[in-house]
Amino acid sequence: MRKKVATTILSLFIILPAFAQKVLELSNPTNLQRSDELVIIKRSDMKIALTAAKPYLSVIAGDKKLPVQYDDFNGDGIWDEAVLLYTFSPMEKLSLKISPSDKKLPADKVMAHIRHMRKNVDNSFGPNLNTDSIPTGQPNTDFSKEKLPPFLTEGPAWENDKVGFRLYFDVRNGKDIWGKTTSKMMMDTVGVDPSVIYHHQADWGMDIYKVGTSLSAGALAINIKLKDGKDSLIRLGGRNMGKVIYHKIADGPYRAVFRLTYPEWKFASGYEPISITEKISIWGGQYFYKSDIMVEHAPDKSSLVTGFADLFNIPSGEIKGKNTNVVYAYGLQSENHDQLGLAIMATKSDFISFGKTATTDKDVKNSYLVSLKMPEKGKQTGFKFYSAWEPSNQQFKSRDSFVKYLNNQVLNNDQPIIYEVEIVR
Repeated sequence: MRKKVATTILSLFIILPAFAQKVLELSNPTNLQRSDELVIIKRSDMKIALTAAKPYLSVIAGDKKLPVQYDDFNGDGIWDEAVLLYTFSPMEKLSLKISPSDKKLPADKVMAHIRHMRKNVDNSFGPNLNTDSIPTGQPNTDFSKEKLPPFLTEGPAWENDKVGFRLYFDVRNGKDIWGKTTSKMMMDTVGVDPSVIYHHQADWGMDIYKVGTSLSAGALAINIKLKDGKDSLIRLGGRNMGKVIYHKIADGPYRAVFRLTYPEWKFASGYEPISITEKISIWGGQYFYKSDIMVEHAPDKSSLVTGFADLFNIPSGEIKGKNTNVVYAYGLQSENHDQLGLAIMATKSDFISFGKTATTDKDVKNSYLVSLKMPEKGKQTGFKFYSAWEPSNQQFKSRDSFVKYLNNQVLNNDQPIIYEVEIVR
């Protein structure tokens, strides 16, 4: 029995009886090499006869057994998704044999990591937290009075072997970028010693991004015509943001995932508060993170907005694929005064428009803006945020090579990996 499906990240949405083994026949429909494609195998859809004695999966390509990461999304102690990374050659076809196993195969390397640590009274930092929250009005650190913030590097940081990001876990609620020149996971050590300035380039890389009052590296806002008739762009931040809840979902070795919940955003007087949940993922081999967003109680005729900084008058551009839109800016915009390309990718069905903040905007300034359709209740919208720093990879040394990279990303998104599922009785 076979079923043919196309998907950007491999997921098995097939209701079948439980069998001992299945074979996934995967194929790359493009003439491009596709490095570190994320393959997701959902437990609920596999219908393989997993038992207490054999709770894991054996995944074999040819005569090689592939390491798999197991992620528990609902916190019940049982894995919900098994993930792996695979690099496809142009037009490659691949068979994966999947069956129950009693063992986890150790990972060959760590390619993704999420970290959030609170400061101890002795100015050391505690363990990597699974959950945490900040109250309404959590202030940002005054470094003229404090050498270290209450959270390592001011909030959660997520990275892979190519790039890293961090969240300002306070009223600013912005996102910043770590440029990396190493494949090692560095976020447990960066920022621990206040005498080592991470705005200066080190062997591992540096903080490369100036945020200002922009929408930083994919921060969120809402665009709405208020009851007084005025159009307003309102940032998810400040005291009106309310409390913020952090929850770590998965911490490598191949994919890192965490969730941010904003249960009561009082974005404007006279409106019901909005609840927003943002799930952020990063996996090995890529120069982006992925954001999936759910919204409750959004007002009619409002849109969700994200964006990136426009502090240096860097020219922008757009790429329009069959099902994918990308907006970008490339130029001398890093803190190290070298080339940095920034981009946001969204599906065409979610995409509304690309623009810039007006000079009269008060809450969000100096930003390129991407407007997305507000998701219906129970559904989600999202985007990928790209950071391509010249010292990380020489393919980002010129605008032309950066745009070529983005065009390939669009092609991959428009022509996803195709697979067939074959049951072995």
